[in-house]
Amino acid sequence: MSEPAEKIPATNFIRNIIADDIASDKWGGRVATRFPPEPNGYLHYGHAKSICLNFGLARDYNGVCHLRFDDTNPEKEEQEYVDSILDAVRWLGFDWGEHQYFASDYFAKLYTFAEYLIEQGLAYVDSLSAEEMRALRGSHVEPGENSPYRDRSVAENLDLFRRMKAGEFADGAHVLRAKIDMASPNFNLRDPVIYRIRHAEHHRTGNEWCIYPLYDYTHCVSDALEHITHSICTLEFEDHRPLYDWVLDQLQPLIGWHPQQIEFSRLNLTYVVLSKRKLIDLVEGGYVDGWDDPRMPTLVGARRRGFTAAGFRLFTDRIGVSKADSWIDMSVLEDCMREDLNIAAERRIAVLNPLKLVIDNYPEGQSEDCFAPNHPLKPELGKRAVPLSRELWIEREDFMETPSKGYFRLFPGNRVRLRYGYVVECTGCDKDADGHITAVHCTYLPDTKSGTPGSDSVKVKGNIHWVSVAHAYQAEVRLYDRLFAAANPGAGDRDYRLDLNPDSKTVISACLEPSLRDASAEDSFQFERHGYFVADRVDSQPGKPVFNRTVTLKDSWGKQG
Repeated sequence: MSEPAEKIPATNFIRNIIADDIASDKWGGRVATRFPPEPNGYLHYGHAKSICLNFGLARDYNGVCHLRFDDTNPEKEEQEYVDSILDAVRWLGFDWGEHQYFASDYFAKLYTFAEYLIEQGLAYVDSLSAEEMRALRGSHVEPGENSPYRDRSVAENLDLFRRMKAGEFADGAHVLRAKIDMASPNFNLRDPVIYRIRHAEHHRTGNEWCIYPLYDYTHCVSDALEHITHSICTLEFEDHRPLYDWVLDQLQPLIGWHPQQIEFSRLNLTYVVLSKRKLIDLVEGGYVDGWDDPRMPTLVGARRRGFTAAGFRLFTDRIGVSKADSWIDMSVLEDCMREDLNIAAERRIAVLNPLKLVIDNYPEGQSEDCFAPNHPLKPELGKRAVPLSRELWIEREDFMETPSKGYFRLFPGNRVRLRYGYVVECTGCDKDADGHITAVHCTYLPDTKSGTPGSDSVKVKGNIHWVSVAHAYQAEVRLYDRLFAAANPGAGDRDYRLDLNPDSKTVISACLEPSLRDASAEDSFQFERHGYFVADRVDSQPGKPVFNRTVTLKDSWGKQG
């Protein structure tokens, strides 16, 4: 049902529950989980944790994980979001097989079950306005008050509910409420609304329905109808579990299945916001370039940035699962990406801030191939040719006219090795009228080429990378960094937008080794000495890739706290 696990994750309280259930044959040895997103937006990093957890558990216990769309809110749901969710789950490496469902598949059954609750005296049609219901709800120290419509007869309730379904009433005129206990200390049991009127076209059922079930009612019934065994959700639903159980207890004669709801702590990650409201604000306010902006904590953004599915799976395993709310530092996620890309990404050479280096004693018009390993940890991937010529691009930071202490790169009189090439000796530099350095000059030692017997004849401390001016591929490179400069954006009452990082995106024109011209969209590489980069999946064209920085080689934020 999915890619093989990198390794079986460490045990946790959910795995212990499942292991005990299997040992006791509680569900006939079955394990069935589900991932139930609402198709009203793009998935974010927090959803990745839930996807990896639910599909991973099913994989590890030879079970199934259902992908179910909770599409009960027709005003906010679109097919675009359904498609993006399907794509995201597949990208993370999981497959639901034949187990793709929609809550709307169950609209007819949900309606029948609601009529049953009415017939049993367990639900009633309430005609109070939302404000009036709120006023009677009570508080944490005071019980709620019964609605004046709570004691309507079964016949009247059935008649009103059927007329609601028939479209006789306007939005908000009536709701169907479960009749539980207005004095319950748990607000979710104070006669919760389970159906409301919405004259809105549904993305799947069109205008067939004008009443729609609410999540707390739909969710548990859908789990039961699909014979889910372990309904795993985040901690904010812990207070909803008594309602989950109440609904299924009442419907036991009709459904005969009662999954176990288990809660775990949601992902709290520093340097991001995961609130849907705030993410919408970032997009609509023009603070980012859309939902797939590589700085956004959406899965489409992460994929475009070059974050990997294996990196997310590793991250999920590494942070574990618990019931205790805690904060995970963004560096943990970034380190997981580095760890995966270090193994997966081939190496290439890129000069991001170019300065010309002229080898004065190298023949004009001549070039030769130097050979660089594609991956130092994978010799089976072989080597590639990197052309060297008289004029090269080097990093501007690799030359200092007056070197600081401990500087071993180019300065007048010093020798360094051109990585995979020759040892060169710096002879000076050119400057413009304003004193800015425009070129560096050197001579090369012909007998010192890497890979030849004379390569070790001259010892140097500095080693710099380069690309040939005549052969370089000049490309747009986007240097992405964290979207927020503060670990907890908007902490206290501060406007979270004031914590946006002004340096989260820098666009440059870089000089790359010529082989990178042939990179395909989503190909990832380590640009030596710089970090991991990916060919943008949206803007790259054949023969003209654009590169996004995924993550630097080392954590540059740790010292900033």
